Amino acid sequence: MKTKPTSEAGILETVSGTNTMTSELVQQLIGNYRNNQMQAVNKELGITDSHAIWFDLPKLKKFIACVENEATKANPGVTEEDLGIRFYYAAYPKAEDWAIMESHPVEKEYAERHTLVMIPTMKKADETGELLNYDFCPSDSGSILAMASKTGKPAGTETLAENHGTLSPPHDTKIEQFP
Repeated sequence: MKTKPTSEAGILETVSGTNTMTSELVQQLIGNYRNNQMQAVNKELGITDSHAIWFDLPKLKKFIACVENEATKANPGVTEEDLGIRFYYAAYPKAEDWAIMESHPVEKEYAERHTLVMIPTMKKADETGELLNYDFCPSDSGSILAMASKTGKPAGTETLAENHGTLSPPHDTKIEQFP
């Protein structure tokens, strides 16, 4: 399966219209987060958390291609419409607990700051026939869907996931439209 570009004649205009928001609305939504959730986190933890995460396009495309390839291996009938990505809010460990990050090279200056973890999803019918977007993890034995794990703990030792964009701060905010 390969994601098709949306730049064909006539489609780009339609897609562009659905992928826009007024700058005023964007600023209001960002302001809501900064004035509420971010302030609460900063006060409770005594830190200056980041307010933005940036991922480069090649990293995102590579992750999407990996999701498509692994899903197709596990289920050859899967379609692009069956797949998605769930963004989990997450936080890096405290500096003194940084050893857990040994296999995932992230600078220690990110300690305690929030991040996003992207997990692939696959649409599947539940026991009542309702189509739901389950977290999806390819494994040596096929695929593991969230519904397969009744314990609430992740199955297996590794999962298909993406993390670590560039956080702002610590990086310079001069390049942001909504700093």
